[in-house]
Amino acid sequence: MQAVVLAAGKGTRLRPLTDDKPKGMVEVDGKPILTHCFQQVVDLGAEELVVVVGYEKEQIIEHYGDEFRGVPITYTHQREQKGLAHALLTVEDHIDEEFVLMLGDNIFQANLEDVVNRQREQRADAAFLVEEVPWEEASRYGVCDTNEYGEITDVVEKPDDPPSNLVMTGFYTFTPAIFHACHLVQPSDRGEYELSEAIDLLIQSGRTIDAIRMDGWRIDVGYPEDREEAERRLQDERDGAQPSPESTSEASEG
Repeated sequence: MQAVVLAAGKGTRLRPLTDDKPKGMVEVDGKPILTHCFQQVVDLGAEELVVVVGYEKEQIIEHYGDEFRGVPITYTHQREQKGLAHALLTVEDHIDEEFVLMLGDNIFQANLEDVVNRQREQRADAAFLVEEVPWEEASRYGVCDTNEYGEITDVVEKPDDPPSNLVMTGFYTFTPAIFHACHLVQPSDRGEYELSEAIDLLIQSGRTIDAIRMDGWRIDVGYPEDREEAERRLQDERDGAQPSPESTSEASEG
């Protein structure tokens, strides 16, 4: 299994932590966010890491080199941050099988293995880890609508009127079919090539995408206070405490 980790963003909302380093190199609980990501996908069975870099890319490449815990790393370069679908296309030539996609700014303590196992069962063309959030917060995320079988029927990026309170968390499995969809995506009102649009094109073409509900927690480290919250939760887990049921922070792409 290959694992793609997106780590090209500037992390402007994390300033001053990102004044001199890429977002993925900001430390959480004593190690870079990317190290948390890499550890998790390697533990899930990844045999190759394909890492999309951009802003201050040399720091990531110099830190990790060409392997992580014996698993080879391939780097691709997103020269301009034009959205997640745009970033994903930079890895197209390196992917030849189903793969895991992880956003490199999330700290997960959740059932990621359930998503990978669903893909391996070949019951679906893709599977996403999704989370229920309060209705009033859903418009901050990529929102999913599902049918009675737990299949995703629609994805809308940050909608004014959310069709549900079920949102994408930043952990997915795909087949290479996603690349064809990404090529068809047109720029959004934000001027970005949205992954949610590519996913919607997959659905329209008849592909099956399963929603796996999150059991656990995740923090999207978008602001300095998110970093503090992630560190507190990880410390709580080491101490044997239950993490607080606070909602996770806003998903971001940059």
